[in-house]
Amino acid sequence: MNRTARALGSSGRGALRLTLYLVWTLLLIPLQALAVARGWRLCRTLPPFYHRICTRLMGLDVVVRGERAAGGPVLFVSNHSSYLDITVLGSLIPGSFVAKTEVGSWPFFGVLARLQRTVFVERKARSTVDKQRDDMGGRLDAGDSLILFPEGTSSDGNRTLPFKTALFAVAARRIDGRPLTVQPVSIAPTRLDGIPMGIAFRPFYAWYGDMDLVPHLWQAFRLGGMTVEVEFHPPVTIDGFSSRKALADHCQRVISQGVARAISGRTDVQPPAKGAAPPAPAPAQPARDPAHGSA
Repeated sequence: MNRTARALGSSGRGALRLTLYLVWTLLLIPLQALAVARGWRLCRTLPPFYHRICTRLMGLDVVVRGERAAGGPVLFVSNHSSYLDITVLGSLIPGSFVAKTEVGSWPFFGVLARLQRTVFVERKARSTVDKQRDDMGGRLDAGDSLILFPEGTSSDGNRTLPFKTALFAVAARRIDGRPLTVQPVSIAPTRLDGIPMGIAFRPFYAWYGDMDLVPHLWQAFRLGGMTVEVEFHPPVTIDGFSSRKALADHCQRVISQGVARAISGRTDVQPPAKGAAPPAPAPAQPARDPAHGSA
């Protein structure tokens, strides 16, 4: 069997990974449920540990660039192309995701989202912007970091979609008199068993358009080892920008440049200066809003 065929999947490997993933998840669900119910600190520290093990079980090699902001609640802002982003970012960031309301009612994954104390928002209803901001703000005031996917949908992984400015309303919040820290984060799958992903292989990671979840998830378990690169960009605050739209545009530019660096394999390309024109949009394609925000 040649290298490409091995990378594209083995049913035996998929069955083993899926079994281990389910056993690991079912073992931790009762413990996390108890921690959430009792308000134990464990409910915040257990999810990153859970996700780190999941990345190994799923054959995900996570490469990290930059440093994660620490020292208080942080709003992490990331691009989004797959449900796998949840596992990857969840393994690196001790925080909760911001997800569309429908995720909470999904079988199995809705349970996992609630156990990670996901903040659910109704993204299409403009009348709920204030409530969403208050819900997110309350969690930040309590010291929790949040992970937001402001594209509002998942992309094909080859580009970063424009960010929805309304989702940055919470960025104006001040924590103990200080402006909230906002950190852009870019995430991109780059290699499959050492083979550059390219446009042809990237849909094995990205979940978008009219893709069905179950077949895509099964294929993900069957794949060879996949490298996913995550870059933590310099944190900012709303005080450095004229408006929340300017903040959203800055985050989109920096993240888009980070994705481009990861995909091209070039680490010498620097992010565009603040205020630089955004990259030209790619041709429109079908997209999906699976997310846990977020996804």
